[in-house]
Amino acid sequence: MTETLNGCCVLLPCAPDFSWVVPQGCLGEIVTVPAEEDLPPTLINWRGEAVPVFDFGNKDAAPWRDQRGGAGLVAVVLGRRDEPCQYFGLAVRGIKLGVANLAQEQIEDLPEPVSDFATAAFRMNDDTYQIPDLLELQRVLAAREAVTQ
Repeated sequence: MTETLNGCCVLLPCAPDFSWVVPQGCLGEIVTVPAEEDLPPTLINWRGEAVPVFDFGNKDAAPWRDQRGGAGLVAVVLGRRDEPCQYFGLAVRGIKLGVANLAQEQIEDLPEPVSDFATAAFRMNDDTYQIPDLLELQRVLAAREAVTQ
């Protein structure tokens, strides 16, 4: 990365093969969602707001729902307020959920992002992380919600 990354970031496992790094200030909350299904819901109610949920997993991905607890996690992201979809959720899949204070010497820049909606990728502690384009994802989810209404 050419510029220094400072501050605390949340490490969100989105699929078995990648995790996103999101600035802590962009995260509203990580919500425990009771579920009977193995797949996350497409919409949750968060503090009185209908929040669409995006899931990068598939039926062969890391489980979303904990079998013993009967619940899964959704990270609620604070979007731009001038967009139709002000909040959106990301299904958390996997066990590498965490917080890190990123420092330049810990990061190895990767030449290309690994997934859709990513603007950059890097390796840290032998794991690949991606920096998402949260605004693009917010707009895609808003368009998807407009179609379903």
